[in-house]
Amino acid sequence: MILQGKRCIIHGAAGAIGSAVARAFSREGAQLFLAGRTQEKLDALVLELRAEGGIAHAARVDALDEESVRQHAHAVAEQAGGIDVMLNAVGFSHVQGVPFAELSYSDFQLPVQAYTRTIFLTAQAAARYMAPQKSGVILTLSTPGARLSGVGFLGNGTSSAAVEAMSRILAGELGRQGIRVLCIRSDAIPEAVPVSHARAAFEGMAQKMGVSVEEFLHARAEGATLLGRLPTLAQLSAFAAFAASDGAGAMTGAIANLTCGSLQD
Repeated sequence: MILQGKRCIIHGAAGAIGSAVARAFSREGAQLFLAGRTQEKLDALVLELRAEGGIAHAARVDALDEESVRQHAHAVAEQAGGIDVMLNAVGFSHVQGVPFAELSYSDFQLPVQAYTRTIFLTAQAAARYMAPQKSGVILTLSTPGARLSGVGFLGNGTSSAAVEAMSRILAGELGRQGIRVLCIRSDAIPEAVPVSHARAAFEGMAQKMGVSVEEFLHARAEGATLLGRLPTLAQLSAFAAFAASDGAGAMTGAIANLTCGSLQD
């Protein structure tokens, strides 16, 4: 098991991506500290993981609140003796599909402000406990919007680009302290969209095209990716487990392309 004994915090663990990664980490032997705002979902996930032999704990944490994030990191470090991995899988509902001329500044800046704030707070809180042990992994998530140009996703694209820039710069800032920082750039994950914040975002784009969200995703898979399909939760979570493991120990400052070829590096 490639994460045996690793002490891992997952912010946004109640969401589709966070919970999928939690299951993958648990299968690989990680000790999990699941954080989010929906206690009932977190508790249900903990029971599921424990029933399968995993070690998991849950706490209600607001990933936009500095004190809440710091207190949680401190509690984890006290209980587990340190922090080895932190994944931020927090998502925020935001507007897409609105042309620039009609876009309000508040709708534009919401994802930019929210994503940069949560990455800053959660990474800083975890790094404080990773640095003394001279090891640790910080994982972030972005979207193809970071590199694309077009109509209707200015906030998404700007926030994704900011997350990728923060991840690259943090890798340089923290590297000599033994901390690796990696960003996972995934295209839309069809199985996650119906149960995540992404549905609201894609509804705006789909309405603009006069199709359903499902039809929009199918068209994107067919027309925008080299593989003719979109990524799955299993593929993203398996990569996240590898990225967090010692097997990826030479990898930092990278933006991992899990877009099925909607972007080519």
